[in-house]
Amino acid sequence: MAGAVQQKIPCVFLTEVKDEPSSKREHQTFKVVASETLNPLALNADIHNALPTEKIDGTCCYVASHKDTPYLWARFDRKPTKQADKRFKKHILLKRSPKDFIWNVDEDFRSVPEFWIPAKGVKHVDGKMVPDENGHIPGWVPVEHGNKQYCWHSSAVNYTLGTAIIMKPQSEDPETLEICLVQLLDLLEQTLELIGTNINGNPYGIGNKKNPIHLLVPHGTFLIKNLPALDHNSLISWFEHCQEGKVEGIVWHCRDGSLIKLHRHHLELCWPLKDTYLNSKPVSIRINLCKYEYEDTASNLLKQLSKMDSRKYASLKDIVLD
Repeated sequence: MAGAVQQKIPCVFLTEVKDEPSSKREHQTFKVVASETLNPLALNADIHNALPTEKIDGTCCYVASHKDTPYLWARFDRKPTKQADKRFKKHILLKRSPKDFIWNVDEDFRSVPEFWIPAKGVKHVDGKMVPDENGHIPGWVPVEHGNKQYCWHSSAVNYTLGTAIIMKPQSEDPETLEICLVQLLDLLEQTLELIGTNINGNPYGIGNKKNPIHLLVPHGTFLIKNLPALDHNSLISWFEHCQEGKVEGIVWHCRDGSLIKLHRHHLELCWPLKDTYLNSKPVSIRINLCKYEYEDTASNLLKQLSKMDSRKYASLKDIVLD
C-alpha cells in the first residue's frame, strides 16, 4: 500500500537559489525565489487552463484505510541519520546537485513507526526508495487516538462515528465558511490540511491555548476567482494589493492531475499576515451530534462544537469554545 502523492510540488516559475537565510524554514542557509520565467513543467501541464486554489497553511494529512476502517494519516517523512545528514549537507554546501548524492537507503535512514507507508510519488530504483531533493522519503502514519504526538489530528476525527471535522465553503453561500462533519468514507484517498491553534504558529488565529480548535480542509477547497495574468509583476501586485491575495500561496490543479504552486516566499513577500483572506469570511457551525448513536465517544472539541450548532460568527478568530 502506498499513500497519496506528497512529493515536492514545482513552482509556477523557474526558481533561483539565493545565498542567504530562508525566511520560511528555520536553519536553512539559503532561500528559493521565483524568476520571471514560467516553469516548462507548468506550461506542459497546461497551467493556463488549470484551477487556481488557495494554499492553506497547515500540516498535510491523508485519508486511507487502516484496520479495514477509513483513517486519518499524518505526514511523516523518513529522514536520514545524523551522519548521513552531515554528508548530504556537505554535498549541498559544495554547490552540488541533490540528485548526484549517493544514498544507501538501508543504512542511511532512520527507522519508521509501525504501519508507515511511503507516498505514492516516491520513486524507486532497483527496488529501493529514492529520497527527494531535501534528503527525505515522504510518507504517512495512521493517527491513533491516545498518541500524544498526534493529539491535534485526533481531535478532528472520530473513528467510532466515522467522521471528520471539516471546514469548507457553505454550499448555499460560498462566501461563508462552514464547519461541519463529513464521513471519512467520503474522503478516502484525499489529502487535507490540518489547521488550528497548535499548527504552524496558527496564522488564522483559530482558538486559543486554553480551548484549542483544529479543523481539516480538503485540498483544492477554496477556488481563486479573479487571478491576474500569470506573470511575475502581476502576481506580486495581486498578493500585495488585493483582498483575495492575502493568502499563503496558490496551488493550481491541472487537468492531467499534476499540481503547481506559488508561495508568497517565492516572491519575497511576507507570511503570515495580520489579516488573511480566510479571516475576512463569516463562519457558520453545523454540527449536531444528536443524530449519532455513539455521540458519547466524541472528542471534547466535537462536543463543544456541537453545542454551538447553527451559530454564526464574523470570522474564524471570533469562535470561542464555551
